[in-house]
Amino acid sequence: MSQLLYYLQFDFVVYALIVGVLIALCASLLGVTLVLKRYSFIGDGLSHVAFGAMAIATVLKLTSNTILVMPVTILVAVLLLRNGNKSMLKGDAAIAMLSVTSLAFGYLVMNVFSTSSNVSGDVCSTLFGSTSILTLDSKEVMICIVLSIIVIALYVIFYNKIFAVTFDETFCRATGVPAGKYNFLIAVIIAIIIVLGMNLVGSLLISALIVFPALAAMRLSGTFKGVVILSAIFSVVCAIVGMIVSILYSTPVGATIVAMDLLCFIIAALVGRFVVKTGN
Repeated sequence: MSQLLYYLQFDFVVYALIVGVLIALCASLLGVTLVLKRYSFIGDGLSHVAFGAMAIATVLKLTSNTILVMPVTILVAVLLLRNGNKSMLKGDAAIAMLSVTSLAFGYLVMNVFSTSSNVSGDVCSTLFGSTSILTLDSKEVMICIVLSIIVIALYVIFYNKIFAVTFDETFCRATGVPAGKYNFLIAVIIAIIIVLGMNLVGSLLISALIVFPALAAMRLSGTFKGVVILSAIFSVVCAIVGMIVSILYSTPVGATIVAMDLLCFIIAALVGRFVVKTGN
């Protein structure tokens, strides 16, 4: 505890905890919708798209990678969620194709147009997370706070519509609800979360922040609102514990948070099964 209190005296540690909590909270909210819509894998696919865009931005030496990464990720997310069953490639096939293509393209670009003497290290850091979360300045933290507030506000304001689109999109269209617009909103929010989350856990692990808390919450609650609330709690707690463990024991930030999410899911699954057996 004394060691933790010592680290909390440094601004970069406090910044990292703030950003980590906000990203985890935002990811958990949309994670429930994605799991129920059977688009759990979209987080992984979009993170690979963001990796490809980041590779191009790095080669172009842009002052901020977000200038290119954010629009590209949003565009791909909109295309994936907009077409749905009408597209030539179904959701899972389109995501799988985009995922592997973007990953390969990004790695190829970073090697062919190398701007660093340690390409393998840069790629590994981008894919699995790095210490960049511990080197954030006040400006970057403020950007994350603003974007997170926007995401949370949009989710709360359009909660009922998102709930309706999540469970029965066809019925929504039949009743005059513009499901396409809300799918667009969901896509934009997901893209923002993906880009923000890459600094926390990396491209390959971002889907864990989206999927694990939602799956854990579903083991303990049978209502949409209950699952959303539990998912948010689990995600925030796992992010805080994971980051504290990472800081104290010098373990990889992203991998440690994902390990906490997995542990949370296992505990929730065991508790859920015990409750069911006791009820019977």
